[in-house]
Amino acid sequence: MGARFLSIWFPHLVTDWHVRKQPQLRDVAFVLKAAVHNRSVVTAACPRATAGGIRAGTVLADARALMPGLQVLDDKPGLGAQLLDRIAEWCIRFTPVAAPDGPAGILLDATGCAHLWGGEDAYVADIVRRLSDRGYTVRAAMADTVGAAWAMARYGKEAVVEPGQHGRALLPLPVTALRLDPESGTRLHKLGLRLIRDLVVIPRPALRRRFGDALLQRLRQALGEEVEILVPVCPIAPYQERLPCLEPIVTRTGIEIALQRLLEVLCTRLRAEGKGLRTAVFRGYRMDGGTAGIEIATGRPAQHEEHLFHLFSLKLETMAPGTGIELFLLEATQVEDQDAVQSALWSAGGGLLDPQLSELLDRLAGKLGAGSLHRFLPAEHYWPERCYVPASGLTDTPASEWKVDRPRPLQLLSPPERIEVTAPVPDYPPMLFRYRGVLHQVVKADGPERIEPEWWIREGPHRDYYCVEDEAGRRYWLFRSGHYTPERTEQWYLHGLFA
Repeated sequence: MGARFLSIWFPHLVTDWHVRKQPQLRDVAFVLKAAVHNRSVVTAACPRATAGGIRAGTVLADARALMPGLQVLDDKPGLGAQLLDRIAEWCIRFTPVAAPDGPAGILLDATGCAHLWGGEDAYVADIVRRLSDRGYTVRAAMADTVGAAWAMARYGKEAVVEPGQHGRALLPLPVTALRLDPESGTRLHKLGLRLIRDLVVIPRPALRRRFGDALLQRLRQALGEEVEILVPVCPIAPYQERLPCLEPIVTRTGIEIALQRLLEVLCTRLRAEGKGLRTAVFRGYRMDGGTAGIEIATGRPAQHEEHLFHLFSLKLETMAPGTGIELFLLEATQVEDQDAVQSALWSAGGGLLDPQLSELLDRLAGKLGAGSLHRFLPAEHYWPERCYVPASGLTDTPASEWKVDRPRPLQLLSPPERIEVTAPVPDYPPMLFRYRGVLHQVVKADGPERIEPEWWIREGPHRDYYCVEDEAGRRYWLFRSGHYTPERTEQWYLHGLFA
């Protein structure tokens, strides 16, 4: 199957957008203006203003002289590029590869896509109709090369150039259809070379000597002699599956069926390649141009359809189908290797590698939120705030052992909170302390345990820690910062709570 490309051209992209936002502009002539070298210059003109002889680059004073009742709006910098990006993302429902083609076009790699619409004519007509319904003036053309499709959309009469016929279709078009810069186009016209057929008969070395490599490159690209690569607005993920729908899907049952089919295909591929997904996105592209999507994350590489379907189903109620979903997309945004040993553990049990434990944590995270579950590993530090590190998953292994020679609380306060303390002598544990306005009487205490700061990381005073228990049986981890001095009253802190 040969390559096929579709070029979409918006002659009045920005002004059409303004009409969509302000329908009262539909029946009036208006332009957009911006300051250029201390002068107000027209940057875009609506069809009515264009018919009156106003073009982009016209000085605003001249434009008003041509059309006294002309309305003027301020141009928004970068609006055209933003619109092209949005429309290119919208076009993903027609092809995986959609690229903005500034300043007023979109390019689609339509290879192998048109049969889903019943043919290329129906494919192009559907795209044009939908964009026209959204309020845009559109012209589109399909051909074997990007250059030929671009030229036909702007200068040709054929919406679909039959495969292998792009060279014939290009010959009667003007040389500006080759996407040349204005200077090269002017020079060609002065020499009487106005049509592409006038160029193709001239020897290539002569063209290179007079006009350089840029002209020859555009000619080769249009004729298919040089490959042109599109840069899609949304790069295709290596692990992505798509499911177009013959009829718009509006029910949860239909969405679940689509999700199951996509998961079966994706997980089959992951198992064949020894991979498992860690994060995934399920999106639906709606008929009204909007999108709906949900995301999941797993604690370890997963390739089990039933488990992944359950994670998605916890959030399916948030996926609003609107007027109907016409395309479903499942993308594994993060994929990791999965060892063969792990795959054999579905019937095993026990330990952190137990798949049932991983699935349980995934379900809890799906209900409670991704940031509600944490796992920590020991770090080789004595300073309490640095003695642990968060783990990214269940498969992470600790670099050292937990230190169990001294009691440590399960919960540390970050940062430590200041408390008021009554202590008999400097090195004795406190008898009373006040925390958040509540007075606690100490009935049991152990300490002090002195912990020096790691001077090679950060300098500061040492800490003398005490494990204390109040009259209600609650246990706390307190410390005094630095040596005792009668002048210092803000040197006692609560750092942790025991279970």
